[in-house]
Parts: sequence; C-alpha cells; structure tokens
Amino acid sequence: MGEKLLMKGNEVIAEAALRAGCRHYFGYPITPQTEIAHYMARRMPQVGGVFMQAESEVAAINMVYGAAAAGKRVMTSSSSPGISLKQEGISYAVGARLPAVVVNIMRAGPGLGGIQPAQGDYFQAVKGGGHGDYKLITLAPSSVQELYEMTVEAFNLADKYRGVVMILGDGMLGQMMEVVQFRDEEPISEPAKPWAATGTGMKREHNTITSIHLDPSVLEHWNDERQNQYRVIEEMEQRFELYNTDGADVILVAYGSVARIARNVIKAAEREGIRLGLLRPITLWPFPTHAFEHVMPQAKAFLVLEMSAGQMLEDVRLTVEGRRPVFFHGRMGGMIPTVKDIMREVHEIIGTREE
Repeated sequence: MGEKLLMKGNEVIAEAALRAGCRHYFGYPITPQTEIAHYMARRMPQVGGVFMQAESEVAAINMVYGAAAAGKRVMTSSSSPGISLKQEGISYAVGARLPAVVVNIMRAGPGLGGIQPAQGDYFQAVKGGGHGDYKLITLAPSSVQELYEMTVEAFNLADKYRGVVMILGDGMLGQMMEVVQFRDEEPISEPAKPWAATGTGMKREHNTITSIHLDPSVLEHWNDERQNQYRVIEEMEQRFELYNTDGADVILVAYGSVARIARNVIKAAEREGIRLGLLRPITLWPFPTHAFEHVMPQAKAFLVLEMSAGQMLEDVRLTVEGRRPVFFHGRMGGMIPTVKDIMREVHEIIGTREE
C-alpha cells in the first residue's frame, strides 16, 4: 500500500476512479457531491482525460452512454434529485448493456429537500429507478477508505457484467475527512471490449449499440438473458460485514453512515451488559440474504436502522420471512439517528426499559 492521506470522501471517489482507469467524467454540480466534479475538473486534464460539465443531468448521463458505447471507462455523479433526472439514461445504458459507474451522494428529500445526509434513495437504487425490468449492482461504503476500495471495484464489476454499477453514499460520507491509504499500483481488470463502437477499419462487421428491440420475442429473450445474469450476480456478488454477532440477542441492520452509528450503539449497550451485533449490507443489491441465514439461528430479533422511512426494512422483512421479529428506527429530513434514541428502541425490544 502507498502513503496515507487525509482526504474528503468526495475527493477520494474521484481519485479512486482515476486510479481505476476512468478517463471520462460527465456531471453537473449539486450539493453535497460537487467536490467530485471539482476534483475531476482539475485532475482529468493532468492525466489526459476528458471532463465536461454538462448543461444538465440528462445531458450528462447521455454523454456517459456515448463514452461507454465506445468502450471507455466512464463515470458520472450527482445527488438525489440529479440522480432522478438520470434514470431514463441509466435504463437506456442497461438496455444497451453498457458498463458505467454512477455515484449518488444522497441528500434529504423528497423534491429538492435539503442538503443534509439521508438514505431515502434506497428504493430507487435497488429496485431499478428507471423503466423496465433491470437491476443495478449497488455498493454501500461506510468509510472514506471504503469509498476508495468500492469505487475501484465498481469499475471492475461494471466491466465484468457489462452493466451500470451504483455507489450509494450520503452527504455525511461525501463531506467527511478521514485517512485513506491508496495502493501504489491499482489492479485494473479491464477486459477487451469487442462489442464496442470503436470503428471497424474495414476489418470487422459494424457493432450496433442500441436498447430498442421491436420484435417482442427478441426483447423477451434479451430480458431472459439479463434475469439469468442477475441470478448469477445474486449468488456470486453478495457482500456484507458481520460485527459482534456471536452471542448477540438483537442484530442491528444498517448500511453506510448509519452503520457507523450502530457500532457506537453496540459499545453503549455493552456498558449496560446488553450484547448487540451488527449486520452491515455492503451490496444493497444483490441484498445479502446469505448473511441473514448465518445469524438467524441465534438472533432473537432484528432492529433496522435507516435515515429513511424504512426502505431497506422491506428487504429485511422479505429475507427474514417472519422467522424473527423485525423492528425499525428511522429518521428523515436530514436528521441523523442518535445512540440515545436507538438505545431506547433496544430497551423496548428486550423488555428492560426503565419505567
């Protein structure tokens, strides 16, 4: 590993993309992710890459489509309302089987909402926010170091499966500064792309990049192939962290920034003689069902923590299938869950709350 640096989360995402071989970035400024664009504007010319501030988020995602169609590693980033504007283009890119990385540093909504951190875009990310039957591999970092690691991995996964990969962070992660350690040399696994529209030189048939298939039997076959691929991804790419789960009666389920708070809850509970564990989904899709099967025999209950009205909660309930009670604590509007409030929920669950 290389030297350790103190950096802001957004800037780490941008630097990680460059180290992963990304030389094309198209975006539009919106708080709290604008530092990604700022960093790219400064660094891309230094590495011979292309930075363009598009006239809108819609334009940016269509530029991503074009660069990806030419076989280039490409990224865009935005925050919640901007990601909503990109949804049609994301669906088009999936329909054309184009690898690309999309970063969403979530802010509070709905609508323009506020610039504080939130997790209200979970449904949009993991259920296919645009039209059609599709999925995005969705990675949820929980530290600045993971922002680096998962940004690099996002490009590798996008090329591996020829699809769009989303990094789902939030304003807290994007704006915080932590120590990050970069590798001296990045293990880039970029495959050959014989499908790309790179010009033929009269040596091969033309490649056609499109998402339109007017023959319904052809389109159904295309969809069947993607659904088969999604089943492979669900089996092979589930990622999660289990922390302090051995012997824990109640398992906290949290991702991203909230998982950091959950660790402090576990420490507070230990001081009271209460043993809690943490199940942290790292891939939000594919949702880490394997992790739940691992802790199910010992867990008496699950407590889902989110900065939303309970979006991941639905996937937890679907996974648990009524075998254990599932409780929820969430905050919205940019409010952050506190250790005190979560401990109050824990006491209610285990029946030790002081009257």
